Amino acid sequence: MLDIAEELHGWMEQDRDFAVATVVAVLGSAPRRPGAALAVDADGTVVGSVSGGCVEGAVYDLCRQAIEDGHPVRERFGYSDDDAFAVGLTCGGVIDILVTPVRRDDPARPVLAAALASASRGEAAALALVTEGPADLLGLPLLVRADGLAASALGALPAVERAATGQAGALLDAGRTVHATVGGGPGCGPRTGLLVVANLPAPRMIVFGAVDFASALVRMGRYLGYRVTVCDARPVFATAARFPDAEEVVVDWPHRYLERTETDARTVLCVLTHDAKFDIPLLRLALTLPVAYVGAMGSRRTHLDREARLREAGVPETALARLRSPIGLDLGAHSPEETALSIAAEIVALRRGGTGVPLRGAHTPIHHDEGDRAEGRVGSAARGRGAPHAVPRTEADTPCPRPSPL
Repeated sequence: MLDIAEELHGWMEQDRDFAVATVVAVLGSAPRRPGAALAVDADGTVVGSVSGGCVEGAVYDLCRQAIEDGHPVRERFGYSDDDAFAVGLTCGGVIDILVTPVRRDDPARPVLAAALASASRGEAAALALVTEGPADLLGLPLLVRADGLAASALGALPAVERAATGQAGALLDAGRTVHATVGGGPGCGPRTGLLVVANLPAPRMIVFGAVDFASALVRMGRYLGYRVTVCDARPVFATAARFPDAEEVVVDWPHRYLERTETDARTVLCVLTHDAKFDIPLLRLALTLPVAYVGAMGSRRTHLDREARLREAGVPETALARLRSPIGLDLGAHSPEETALSIAAEIVALRRGGTGVPLRGAHTPIHHDEGDRAEGRVGSAARGRGAPHAVPRTEADTPCPRPSPL
Protein backbone atom coordinates (compact mmCIF):
# COMPACT_ATOMS: atom_id res chain seq x y z
CA MET A 1 0.00 0.00 0.00
CA LEU A 2 3.03 2.27 0.13
CA ASP A 3 2.58 3.05 -3.58
CA ILE A 4 -0.52 5.09 -2.64
CA ALA A 5 0.86 6.32 0.68
CA GLU A 6 0.18 10.02 0.15
CA GLU A 7 -3.53 9.48 -0.48
CA LEU A 8 -3.91 7.03 2.40
CA HIS A 9 -1.95 9.27 4.76
CA GLY A 10 -4.52 11.95 3.98
CA TRP A 11 -7.33 9.53 4.74
CA MET A 12 -5.69 8.70 8.05
CA GLU A 13 -5.48 12.37 8.99
CA GLN A 14 -9.15 12.79 8.05
CA ASP A 15 -10.01 9.86 10.35
CA ARG A 16 -11.68 7.89 7.57
CA ASP A 17 -12.52 4.19 7.65
CA PHE A 18 -11.16 2.36 4.61
CA ALA A 19 -9.86 -0.97 3.35
CA VAL A 20 -6.69 -1.71 1.39
CA ALA A 21 -6.32 -4.51 -1.15
CA THR A 22 -2.67 -5.46 -1.69
CA VAL A 23 -1.17 -7.82 -4.27
CA VAL A 24 0.72 -10.39 -2.19
CA ALA A 25 1.62 -12.98 -4.83
CA VAL A 26 1.80 -13.23 -8.62
CA LEU A 27 2.03 -16.31 -10.80
CA GLY A 28 2.63 -15.90 -14.52
CA SER A 29 1.75 -12.72 -16.38
CA ALA A 30 -0.02 -9.99 -14.42
CA PRO A 31 -0.23 -6.20 -14.81
CA ARG A 32 0.83 -5.31 -11.26
CA ARG A 33 3.53 -6.73 -9.02
CA PRO A 34 3.46 -7.66 -5.30
CA GLY A 35 2.98 -4.56 -3.16
CA ALA A 36 0.62 -2.81 -5.59
CA ALA A 37 -2.51 -1.65 -3.80
CA LEU A 38 -6.05 -0.37 -4.22
CA ALA A 39 -7.96 1.32 -1.40
CA VAL A 40 -11.64 2.10 -0.89
CA ASP A 41 -13.03 4.37 1.82
CA ALA A 42 -16.42 4.18 3.53
CA ASP A 43 -17.90 6.60 0.98
CA GLY A 44 -16.77 4.43 -1.94
CA THR A 45 -13.84 6.59 -3.06
CA VAL A 46 -11.14 4.53 -4.81
CA VAL A 47 -7.39 5.11 -5.21
CA GLY A 48 -4.77 2.82 -6.71
CA SER A 49 -4.97 -0.37 -8.74
CA VAL A 50 -4.18 -4.06 -8.33
CA SER A 51 -4.68 -5.39 -11.84
CA GLY A 52 -4.94 -2.59 -14.35
CA GLY A 53 -8.72 -3.07 -14.48
CA CYS A 54 -9.22 -6.84 -14.81
CA VAL A 55 -10.51 -7.56 -11.28
CA GLU A 56 -10.93 -4.10 -9.80
CA GLY A 57 -14.74 -4.44 -9.58
CA ALA A 58 -14.56 -7.62 -7.51
CA VAL A 59 -11.79 -6.22 -5.31
CA TYR A 60 -13.85 -3.07 -4.74
CA ASP A 61 -16.69 -5.25 -3.41
CA LEU A 62 -14.29 -7.12 -1.12
CA CYS A 63 -13.03 -3.82 0.27
CA ARG A 64 -16.55 -2.56 0.96
CA GLN A 65 -17.33 -5.81 2.75
CA ALA A 66 -14.15 -5.59 4.83
CA ILE A 67 -14.99 -2.05 5.92
CA GLU A 68 -18.43 -3.27 7.02
CA ASP A 69 -17.47 -6.44 8.90
CA GLY A 70 -13.90 -5.61 9.96
CA HIS A 71 -12.48 -8.93 8.72
CA PRO A 72 -9.50 -9.26 6.39
CA VAL A 73 -9.81 -11.58 3.41
CA ARG A 74 -7.37 -13.18 1.04
CA GLU A 75 -8.62 -13.98 -2.45
CA ARG A 76 -7.13 -15.53 -5.57
CA PHE A 77 -7.92 -14.28 -9.05
CA GLY A 78 -6.90 -16.19 -12.15
CA TYR A 79 -8.02 -17.08 -15.65
CA SER A 80 -10.34 -19.97 -16.46
CA ASP A 81 -11.10 -21.18 -19.97
CA ASP A 82 -14.13 -22.97 -18.55
CA ASP A 83 -15.91 -19.74 -17.69
CA ALA A 84 -15.01 -16.80 -19.89
CA PHE A 85 -17.30 -14.51 -17.90
CA ALA A 86 -15.77 -15.26 -14.49
CA VAL A 87 -13.91 -12.46 -12.74
CA GLY A 88 -10.23 -12.98 -13.46
CA LEU A 89 -7.13 -11.94 -15.36
CA THR A 90 -7.50 -12.02 -19.13
CA CYS A 91 -3.68 -12.09 -19.43
CA GLY A 92 -3.63 -15.66 -18.08
CA GLY A 93 -1.83 -14.93 -14.82
CA VAL A 94 -2.84 -15.48 -11.21
CA ILE A 95 -2.72 -12.92 -8.42
CA ASP A 96 -3.43 -13.22 -4.72
CA ILE A 97 -4.99 -10.21 -3.03
CA LEU A 98 -5.01 -9.45 0.69
CA VAL A 99 -7.80 -7.09 1.72
CA THR A 100 -7.22 -5.41 5.07
CA PRO A 101 -9.80 -3.20 6.82
CA VAL A 102 -8.43 -0.05 8.43
CA ARG A 103 -11.16 1.19 10.74
CA ARG A 104 -10.99 3.77 13.49
CA ASP A 105 -11.43 1.03 16.12
CA ASP A 106 -8.66 -1.18 14.66
CA PRO A 107 -5.77 -1.55 17.16
CA ALA A 108 -3.35 -1.99 14.23
CA ARG A 109 -4.31 1.39 12.73
CA PRO A 110 -1.48 3.37 14.43
CA VAL A 111 1.12 1.04 12.86
CA LEU A 112 -0.30 1.60 9.39
CA ALA A 113 -0.57 5.33 10.08
CA ALA A 114 3.13 5.47 10.95
CA ALA A 115 4.06 3.49 7.82
CA LEU A 116 2.00 5.73 5.56
CA ALA A 117 3.42 8.87 7.16
CA SER A 118 6.99 7.64 6.62
CA ALA A 119 6.35 6.69 3.00
CA SER A 120 4.53 9.94 2.19
CA ARG A 121 7.57 11.85 3.49
CA GLY A 122 9.84 9.80 1.24
CA GLU A 123 11.62 8.11 4.14
CA ALA A 124 13.20 4.68 3.99
CA ALA A 125 10.79 2.20 5.58
CA ALA A 126 9.63 -1.40 5.20
CA LEU A 127 6.09 -2.52 5.94
CA ALA A 128 5.51 -6.22 6.65
CA LEU A 129 1.96 -7.60 6.37
CA VAL A 130 1.04 -11.06 7.61
CA THR A 131 -0.34 -13.05 4.69
CA GLU A 132 -0.39 -16.55 6.15
CA GLY A 133 -0.28 -18.19 9.58
CA PRO A 134 -2.37 -18.16 12.75
CA ALA A 135 -5.97 -17.07 12.17
CA ASP A 136 -5.71 -13.96 14.32
CA LEU A 137 -2.63 -12.56 12.53
CA LEU A 138 -3.84 -12.15 8.92
CA GLY A 139 -3.23 -8.60 7.73
CA LEU A 140 -1.43 -7.42 10.86
CA PRO A 141 1.39 -4.94 10.11
CA LEU A 142 4.91 -4.30 11.32
CA LEU A 143 6.98 -1.23 10.42
CA VAL A 144 10.77 -1.06 10.26
CA ARG A 145 12.76 2.08 9.55
CA ALA A 146 16.48 2.44 8.91
CA ASP A 147 17.18 2.57 12.65
CA GLY A 148 15.15 -0.55 13.50
CA LEU A 149 11.65 -1.53 14.59
CA ALA A 150 9.35 1.48 14.63
CA ALA A 151 5.88 0.02 15.29
CA SER A 152 4.29 -3.42 15.42
CA ALA A 153 0.94 -5.15 15.84
CA LEU A 154 2.70 -8.51 16.42
CA GLY A 155 3.70 -7.94 20.03
CA ALA A 156 1.64 -10.90 21.24
CA LEU A 157 4.12 -13.20 19.48
CA PRO A 158 7.60 -11.88 20.35
CA ALA A 159 9.48 -14.58 18.40
CA VAL A 160 7.54 -13.84 15.22
CA GLU A 161 7.95 -10.12 15.78
CA ARG A 162 11.73 -10.47 16.14
CA ALA A 163 12.03 -12.61 13.02
CA ALA A 164 9.75 -10.31 11.02
CA THR A 165 11.77 -7.30 12.13
CA GLY A 166 14.97 -8.95 10.93
CA GLN A 167 13.42 -9.84 7.57
CA ALA A 168 11.97 -6.39 7.02
CA GLY A 169 15.24 -4.71 7.97
CA ALA A 170 17.28 -6.84 5.56
CA LEU A 171 14.82 -6.26 2.72
CA LEU A 172 14.78 -2.55 3.43
CA ASP A 173 18.57 -2.48 3.07
CA ALA A 174 18.20 -4.27 -0.26
CA GLY A 175 15.28 -2.11 -1.38
CA ARG A 176 13.22 -5.17 -2.27
CA THR A 177 9.58 -6.21 -2.01
CA VAL A 178 9.42 -9.94 -1.30
CA HIS A 179 7.12 -12.60 0.14
CA ALA A 180 8.94 -14.27 3.02
CA THR A 181 8.27 -16.86 5.69
CA VAL A 182 9.42 -16.77 9.31
CA GLY A 183 9.00 -19.04 12.31
CA GLY A 184 7.93 -22.64 12.30
CA GLY A 185 10.81 -24.00 14.38
CA PRO A 186 11.33 -24.66 18.09
CA GLY A 187 11.20 -21.37 19.98
CA CYS A 188 10.57 -19.45 16.76
CA GLY A 189 6.82 -19.05 16.97
CA PRO A 190 4.32 -20.33 14.41
CA ARG A 191 5.15 -20.44 10.73
CA THR A 192 4.06 -17.07 9.36
CA GLY A 193 4.01 -15.69 5.82
CA LEU A 194 4.84 -12.03 5.27
CA LEU A 195 4.73 -9.62 2.38
CA VAL A 196 7.53 -7.13 3.02
CA VAL A 197 7.16 -3.92 1.02
CA ALA A 198 10.27 -1.74 1.01
CA ASN A 199 9.98 1.99 0.40
CA LEU A 200 13.15 3.91 -0.41
CA PRO A 201 13.59 7.64 -1.01
CA ALA A 202 13.14 8.57 -4.66
CA PRO A 203 16.28 7.97 -6.73
CA ARG A 204 18.24 10.87 -8.21
CA MET A 205 18.54 11.96 -11.80
CA ILE A 206 21.27 14.51 -12.46
CA VAL A 207 21.05 16.30 -15.79
CA PHE A 208 24.22 18.08 -16.85
CA GLY A 209 23.66 20.88 -19.35
CA ALA A 210 20.92 23.49 -19.03
CA VAL A 211 19.68 23.14 -22.61
CA ASP A 212 16.15 22.87 -24.01
CA PHE A 213 16.47 19.08 -24.20
CA ALA A 214 17.21 19.14 -20.47
CA SER A 215 13.94 20.93 -19.72
CA ALA A 216 11.95 18.12 -21.34
CA LEU A 217 14.08 15.45 -19.65
CA VAL A 218 13.55 17.06 -16.24
CA ARG A 219 9.79 16.80 -16.70
CA MET A 220 10.09 13.19 -17.82
CA GLY A 221 12.40 12.29 -14.94
CA ARG A 222 10.05 13.77 -12.41
CA TYR A 223 7.14 11.88 -13.99
CA LEU A 224 9.11 8.64 -13.54
CA GLY A 225 9.64 9.38 -9.85
CA TYR A 226 13.18 10.78 -9.85
CA ARG A 227 14.43 13.71 -7.81
CA VAL A 228 15.96 15.74 -10.61
CA THR A 229 18.92 18.11 -10.38
CA VAL A 230 20.13 20.29 -13.25
CA CYS A 231 23.76 21.37 -13.26
CA ASP A 232 25.49 23.79 -15.62
CA ALA A 233 28.49 26.10 -15.25
CA ARG A 234 26.69 28.93 -17.07
CA PRO A 235 24.53 30.97 -14.67
CA VAL A 236 22.56 32.63 -17.45
CA PHE A 237 21.14 29.23 -18.45
CA ALA A 238 21.05 27.39 -15.11
CA THR A 239 18.09 29.13 -13.49
CA ALA A 240 15.11 27.86 -11.51
CA ALA A 241 12.80 29.83 -13.83
CA ARG A 242 13.95 27.74 -16.80
CA PHE A 243 13.61 24.45 -14.91
CA PRO A 244 10.61 24.75 -12.57
CA ASP A 245 10.21 20.96 -12.35
CA ALA A 246 13.74 20.37 -11.07
CA GLU A 247 14.27 19.82 -7.35
CA GLU A 248 17.41 21.94 -7.56
CA VAL A 249 19.37 23.87 -10.16
CA VAL A 250 23.11 24.10 -9.53
CA VAL A 251 25.59 26.52 -11.07
CA ASP A 252 28.97 24.80 -11.08
CA TRP A 253 31.32 22.94 -13.36
CA PRO A 254 29.70 19.53 -13.84
CA HIS A 255 32.67 17.43 -12.69
CA ARG A 256 33.15 19.58 -9.58
CA TYR A 257 29.51 19.20 -8.64
CA LEU A 258 29.61 15.43 -9.22
CA GLU A 259 32.68 15.20 -6.95
CA ARG A 260 30.82 16.73 -4.02
CA THR A 261 27.27 15.49 -4.42
CA GLU A 262 25.78 12.23 -3.18
CA THR A 263 25.10 9.38 -5.59
CA ASP A 264 24.20 5.73 -5.17
CA ALA A 265 23.44 2.60 -7.17
CA ARG A 266 20.08 3.99 -8.33
CA THR A 267 21.39 7.37 -9.51
CA VAL A 268 21.00 8.26 -13.20
CA LEU A 269 23.49 10.65 -14.85
CA CYS A 270 22.50 12.29 -18.15
CA VAL A 271 25.18 14.38 -19.86
CA LEU A 272 23.62 16.82 -22.33
CA THR A 273 26.39 19.44 -22.31
CA HIS A 274 27.66 18.36 -25.74
CA ASP A 275 30.94 20.18 -25.13
CA ALA A 276 34.26 18.41 -24.64
CA LYS A 277 35.52 20.84 -22.00
CA PHE A 278 32.56 19.82 -19.83
CA ASP A 279 32.01 16.26 -21.04
CA ILE A 280 35.47 14.74 -20.67
CA PRO A 281 36.28 15.60 -17.02
CA LEU A 282 32.68 14.82 -16.09
CA LEU A 283 32.52 11.43 -17.80
CA ARG A 284 35.99 10.49 -16.62
CA LEU A 285 34.65 10.76 -13.08
CA ALA A 286 31.13 9.47 -13.74
CA LEU A 287 32.37 6.20 -15.23
CA THR A 288 34.21 5.40 -11.99
CA LEU A 289 31.07 5.71 -9.85
CA PRO A 290 28.74 2.78 -9.02
CA VAL A 291 25.65 4.51 -10.45
CA ALA A 292 22.79 2.96 -12.40
CA TYR A 293 23.19 4.80 -15.69
CA VAL A 294 25.60 7.13 -17.47
CA GLY A 295 24.42 8.52 -20.80
CA ALA A 296 25.83 11.26 -23.01
CA MET A 297 24.19 13.16 -25.87
CA GLY A 298 25.84 13.70 -29.21
CA SER A 299 26.11 12.53 -32.78
CA ARG A 300 27.95 9.35 -33.69
CA ARG A 301 30.91 11.46 -34.76
CA THR A 302 30.82 13.24 -31.40
CA HIS A 303 30.62 9.87 -29.67
CA LEU A 304 33.72 8.55 -31.46
CA ASP A 305 35.65 11.72 -30.67
CA ARG A 306 34.48 11.55 -27.05
CA GLU A 307 35.59 7.94 -26.68
CA ALA A 308 39.02 8.77 -28.11
CA ARG A 309 39.44 11.67 -25.68
CA LEU A 310 38.36 9.51 -22.74
CA ARG A 311 40.88 6.84 -23.70
CA GLU A 312 43.58 9.49 -23.86
CA ALA A 313 42.48 10.56 -20.37
CA GLY A 314 43.10 7.04 -19.11
CA VAL A 315 39.57 5.67 -18.96
CA PRO A 316 39.75 1.86 -19.38
CA GLU A 317 37.65 -0.07 -21.88
CA THR A 318 35.62 -1.70 -19.10
CA ALA A 319 34.51 1.73 -17.95
CA LEU A 320 33.82 2.97 -21.48
CA ALA A 321 31.52 -0.03 -22.00
CA ARG A 322 29.20 1.44 -19.36
CA LEU A 323 28.69 4.67 -21.32
CA ARG A 324 25.33 4.94 -23.07
CA SER A 325 26.27 7.09 -26.01
CA PRO A 326 24.66 8.32 -28.16
CA ILE A 327 22.11 8.53 -25.36
CA GLY A 328 18.66 6.97 -25.67
CA LEU A 329 16.84 4.37 -27.77
CA ASP A 330 16.24 4.70 -31.49
CA LEU A 331 12.72 6.17 -31.65
CA GLY A 332 13.45 8.51 -34.53
CA ALA A 333 13.14 11.38 -32.05
CA HIS A 334 13.43 15.01 -33.20
CA SER A 335 11.88 17.33 -30.63
CA PRO A 336 13.18 17.80 -27.07
CA GLU A 337 10.12 15.94 -25.76
CA GLU A 338 10.65 13.00 -28.11
CA THR A 339 14.33 12.92 -27.20
CA ALA A 340 13.46 12.91 -23.50
CA LEU A 341 11.14 9.97 -24.14
CA SER A 342 13.97 8.16 -25.94
CA ILE A 343 16.33 8.69 -22.99
CA ALA A 344 13.69 7.71 -20.44
CA ALA A 345 12.90 4.55 -22.41
CA GLU A 346 16.55 3.49 -22.30
CA ILE A 347 16.73 4.18 -18.55
CA VAL A 348 13.59 2.15 -17.88
CA ALA A 349 14.75 -0.72 -20.09
CA LEU A 350 18.07 -0.88 -18.27
CA ARG A 351 16.43 -0.65 -14.85
CA ARG A 352 13.78 -3.29 -15.55
CA GLY A 353 15.84 -5.63 -17.71
CA GLY A 354 13.99 -4.86 -20.93
CA THR A 355 15.40 -5.28 -24.42
CA GLY A 356 14.01 -2.14 -26.04
CA VAL A 357 12.64 -4.16 -28.99
CA PRO A 358 8.94 -4.10 -29.99
CA LEU A 359 6.82 -6.54 -28.00
CA ARG A 360 4.99 -7.59 -31.15
CA GLY A 361 6.61 -10.77 -32.37
CA ALA A 362 8.98 -10.94 -29.42
CA HIS A 363 9.12 -13.91 -27.06
CA THR A 364 10.45 -12.04 -24.04
CA PRO A 365 8.35 -11.48 -20.90
CA ILE A 366 6.16 -8.37 -20.92
CA HIS A 367 6.64 -7.88 -17.19
CA HIS A 368 10.23 -8.54 -16.15
CA ASP A 369 11.05 -9.91 -12.71
CA GLU A 370 13.33 -7.35 -11.06
CA GLY A 371 13.81 -9.31 -7.86
CA ASP A 372 10.43 -8.52 -6.32
CA ARG A 373 9.30 -12.11 -6.10
CA ALA A 374 6.20 -13.74 -4.73
CA GLU A 375 6.97 -17.26 -5.83
CA GLY A 376 5.20 -20.53 -5.28
CA ARG A 377 1.56 -21.41 -4.84
CA VAL A 378 -0.35 -19.66 -2.13
CA GLY A 379 -3.44 -20.83 -0.33
CA SER A 380 -7.01 -20.41 -1.44
CA ALA A 381 -9.31 -17.62 -0.29
CA ALA A 382 -10.11 -17.41 3.40
CA ARG A 383 -11.91 -15.05 5.71
CA GLY A 384 -11.06 -14.05 9.26
CA ARG A 385 -7.86 -12.87 10.89
CA GLY A 386 -5.76 -15.29 8.94
CA ALA A 387 -7.04 -18.71 8.06
CA PRO A 388 -3.84 -20.65 7.35
CA HIS A 389 -2.48 -20.74 3.81
CA ALA A 390 0.07 -23.15 2.42
CA VAL A 391 2.97 -21.12 1.10
CA PRO A 392 6.12 -22.99 0.06
CA ARG A 393 9.54 -21.78 0.99
CA THR A 394 11.01 -19.07 -1.20
CA GLU A 395 14.46 -17.48 -1.42
CA ALA A 396 13.28 -15.09 1.29
CA ASP A 397 12.13 -17.78 3.71
CA THR A 398 13.88 -17.58 7.02
CA PRO A 399 15.02 -20.37 9.30
CA CYS A 400 14.94 -19.43 12.95
CA PRO A 401 16.59 -17.59 14.56
CA ARG A 402 18.76 -15.53 12.16
CA PRO A 403 16.82 -14.14 9.18
CA SER A 404 18.47 -13.34 5.87
CA PRO A 405 16.50 -12.83 2.68
CA LEU A 406 19.50 -12.37 0.40
